[in-house]
Amino acid sequence: MRRRTSTIATGLALLLLSAVSMAVDSREVVDQDVAKPTIRGGIVFKNYCTLCHGQRGDGMSRAAQLYQGVNLAIKPRTNEYYEKIIRGGGQVAGVSPYMPPWQDELSEEQVHDVVTYLTVLSDSVRRGEVVYKTNCVLCHGVKADGKGRASVLFNPPPADLAHSDKDEQYKESIIRHGGASMGRSGSMPAWGERLSDAEMKDLLAYLQKILVAPSGPPDDSKINGK
Repeated sequence: MRRRTSTIATGLALLLLSAVSMAVDSREVVDQDVAKPTIRGGIVFKNYCTLCHGQRGDGMSRAAQLYQGVNLAIKPRTNEYYEKIIRGGGQVAGVSPYMPPWQDELSEEQVHDVVTYLTVLSDSVRRGEVVYKTNCVLCHGVKADGKGRASVLFNPPPADLAHSDKDEQYKESIIRHGGASMGRSGSMPAWGERLSDAEMKDLLAYLQKILVAPSGPPDDSKINGK
């Protein structure tokens, strides 16, 4: 009887460990992660600012040709300066009158969030994090481990991007054209028409940054530079 009880207990323990290992992101974890000011600010920036300033704040935008001779690139400034010009427009800061005031359209939270985002605007990895957290996190997960909240809906499950052995060219192809085009799961949609080239490059930079080195003994050939 003891042996049978022990066997059952062992089986339940293994089942519990399996369930834990397959656990997906909780709603609280996702909400907390995407509620970071830089993520929210990135969304505000994309919706209100990219038309003139460009997705990277470099002034390379669709509206740039409308303002000949005006430099639309966002220069490094203090948070106080950013907040002032966002709220009151270019005239209050003594610069271009084309910059409109946003204080009547953006909430207090949105103003503070976009100011926070501007402090990381020059970092491609941080920009890529915004792209990831606003487009990919539901399936691939907060940690990019394939355990997003929607991952249980798919078989096979979404890829573990944090431990991927695919090179950048492969990743770009499957993101642009979808899983089916690469002989993978058709559940992976094509993002080529939704993400710009700039967003694609930033996303790839982020995925490279979070990549976890494979476990195991070191490769002597790499250490010796062979």
